[in-house]
Amino acid sequence: MLRFTNYFDTKTLDPFILEKGFEAVRYEATSGSVGYYHLPKNSQPLVDELQDLYHQIERRFNTIAIIGIGGSSLGIKAIDRLLRPSTPNAKKMVYLENSDPVAVMQGIKQIDKFRTLFIVISKSGGTVETMSIFKYIIHTFELTLDCSDQILVVSDEDSILSHFADEHHLRRFVIPANVGGRFSILSAVGIVPLTLAGFDTKSILRGGEGFLERFWRREEEHTIQKAAYYVSHREHYPMNVLFGYSDSFEEFGKWVVQLWGESLGKRNRRGERVGLTPISLIGSVDQHSFLQLIVEGPLDKTVTFMHIEHSEEHLMIPELSLSHLEKTDFVNGHCFNELINAQCEATLQSVLKSGVVSVDEIVWKAIDEVSVGELILYFEVLTSLSGALLEINTYNQPGVEIGKEILAAYFHKG
Repeated sequence: MLRFTNYFDTKTLDPFILEKGFEAVRYEATSGSVGYYHLPKNSQPLVDELQDLYHQIERRFNTIAIIGIGGSSLGIKAIDRLLRPSTPNAKKMVYLENSDPVAVMQGIKQIDKFRTLFIVISKSGGTVETMSIFKYIIHTFELTLDCSDQILVVSDEDSILSHFADEHHLRRFVIPANVGGRFSILSAVGIVPLTLAGFDTKSILRGGEGFLERFWRREEEHTIQKAAYYVSHREHYPMNVLFGYSDSFEEFGKWVVQLWGESLGKRNRRGERVGLTPISLIGSVDQHSFLQLIVEGPLDKTVTFMHIEHSEEHLMIPELSLSHLEKTDFVNGHCFNELINAQCEATLQSVLKSGVVSVDEIVWKAIDEVSVGELILYFEVLTSLSGALLEINTYNQPGVEIGKEILAAYFHKG
C-alpha cells in the first residue's frame, strides 16, 4: 500500500476547479474516448491467456528482448527494476531502444539467439528506431520470420507492423486504439513481456484497479488537489521534481518524465504554450547535486518525495569506528534503510522549513506488485487531471510528429 500526503495548502483551492477536473476525467472514462482507465480490468483475461504460452516457453527461453522505445519500453523497465529484487527467478530482460550503435551492440552481446524470445512493440508500427533495430536483429541472427514462435508483435490492430506480422504468421497482441503509447503499460505492451518473464501481473492490475475504484468513490481526493494546485500555481512553479529515495525508482522516474512531459507540454485552446516540466532525481545521491538549487535557488519548483518504509534488505552499518572519521559514527548499528529514510525526512523537512517550496510525499510500505499498480494509475490519473485543467489534449503529441516528418525528409533528400 501507498500513503500520499500533500503538505501544501489545499484549503485555498477553488472547489469548482476540483469538480471540473474530476468530471473531466470521469467523462473520459465513461465515454470510452480514453481507454487506459479500463486496462486494470480488461487486461486480466490477457494474463490468463498468456499462462499457456508461458508454460510453452518457460524452459526454452531464459531471456526476453524488448525491441521498442518510449511508451513501448519505459514502463516495462520501470516495473522490471522495481520488482526484480522480489522476483529473482524472472527471466532476464534486454532492452533494445535507442539508435545509438554502442547501445545496440551492448544489447546484442547479451543475447543468445537460441535462448531469447524477441518481442517487437510499436503502437504505430512505424517507429524508426524500433524497426531499424528489428531489421538488424533479423539480419544479425538470421532469424526465420515465417511462422516463427521466437518473435511476438505488440501493436495497433491495423498498423503496418500488424500487417507484417499477419503476412508472416507471427503471433501478435493488440494495443487498444483508445490507449495512447505512454499510457499503455497495463495493456499488452507491458502485460505480455512481464507475464512471460514471470512477474505477477495480475496483482499489478489488481493494484491499479483498486486505486481507480477508490478514486471514483472520491477516496483519493489528494490526487485531484495536487493537480489543481499544480495547474493553479503553474506560473510560479512550472517545474515538478520527483525525488525518489531508492535506486529502484530510477527507471520509474524516467517513465514519469515521459508521461508528464509529452502529455502536458502543449498549446491550450487559446493557443497559449502551457506545461509542467518534470525532473526525476534519486536520493540520497542527488542531495549532493540538486538539493542546494531547490532550497536556495529560484522558487520555481514543487517537490514530491518518495521513499520505502520497509526494505527487504536488512543491511546493518557496522559498529566500527575509524580514526579521523569518528564524526560519522552516529549511524553505527543502524540499518541502511533507516539511514536513507532519515536522509529523505531530513531533506523534506529542510525544504518545508524554507517555507517557500511546495512539497508532497509518497510512502511505500514495501515495494510489491499491488503498490506498483497503484502508483502507475496514480500518475496516469494525475496527468489526465492536470491536462484537463490546462485545457489541452493530453493524449496527442504534435510536436513529436513534426520531428518525425523532418527526420524522414532528411533521409529522402538523397
